[in-house]
Amino acid sequence: MRNMIQPSFIRLQETASSQNGVFQAIADIAVANGIADNADAVVKGLEEREAQSTTGFQDGFAIPHTQSASVKKAAVVLVRTETGIEWESFDDLPAFFFISLLIPKEEAGTTHLQALSALSRTLMDEDKRQELLDTTTTEQLSVLIEKAITPEEAN
Repeated sequence: MRNMIQPSFIRLQETASSQNGVFQAIADIAVANGIADNADAVVKGLEEREAQSTTGFQDGFAIPHTQSASVKKAAVVLVRTETGIEWESFDDLPAFFFISLLIPKEEAGTTHLQALSALSRTLMDEDKRQELLDTTTTEQLSVLIEKAITPEEAN
């Protein structure tokens, strides 16, 4: 699961003020970086997944994700908003830190589940969560996320 995130996949001061705005930002980043070929399909996939159950975590984090034929390579796109957005998170607090998994249909169930599980474990660790919150550059964040989703034996 190496190289799923790069600094260009991260937007730290997104001005989106709604769930749909976050989904659109994620989709725009994905298309601009060759991760996906259709922004509307990515938004639709994220919306459909969110309708099944919330991807809101806790402490301002959410992990919106989708498996889509329009996604050409597995990637993590990260968006941090300037204000919190209602996300039906586990702790009922708004989310502002969105770690989005975009997975090609053919990798559903393998890459998707491994990366989602790794990110969830990272977010449950208070020190690692705080490290993500304290990081101020796209370069640092991409290193932290890559480390979180890369199996220990690959490091």
